[in-house]
Amino acid sequence: MRKGALTRQTILEHATGMASQVGLEGISIGRLAEDLELSKSGLFAHFQSKEALQIQVLEFAATRFVETVVRPALKAPRGEPRIREAFNRWLSWPKESALPGGCFFVAASVELDDREGPVRERLVQLQKDWLGVLAETVRSAVDEGHFRPDIDAELFAHEMYGVMLAGHHAARLLRDPKAGQRTRAAFESLLSSARREAA
Repeated sequence: MRKGALTRQTILEHATGMASQVGLEGISIGRLAEDLELSKSGLFAHFQSKEALQIQVLEFAATRFVETVVRPALKAPRGEPRIREAFNRWLSWPKESALPGGCFFVAASVELDDREGPVRERLVQLQKDWLGVLAETVRSAVDEGHFRPDIDAELFAHEMYGVMLAGHHAARLLRDPKAGQRTRAAFESLLSSARREAA
């Protein structure tokens, strides 16, 4: 990797960790320059604006999510095994991402939900893309005969997302020691309601 690209990656890695704790608006070019011992002008040259930096931080986090969760899940056999692998990878994402503030996307969603502009628009698209992957995986479970043919794939994805958000809330805010256990139990209940009845 060339020096410029390596520097850019180092900046984005640090900025993503910072954003997971203080939010995307909390990212400061001055603070980044100080933390990484770079000049402000040199750091600014990589991104040109704070908004461009925020969008690149989103893209950086999304790439990590794809590498950690999406691609490994899509390697699992089609149908229920794939949706289960997606769940397990997603559940371990906050730990695997090694970001100090937990799930980057939950934090960004809370921060940006009432704002307008390109940063929010990009986050919305990333979340819709992920829901689309989950819904398509549910459809593959129908095709494989694992799930009922009348299942609403988008609703399943929505409910699965809700299970994960509740689990994150219980683990991070409530510090519930049973958060993981309850999240898994809720997912198993969702799977059970989706399965095709044995003939």
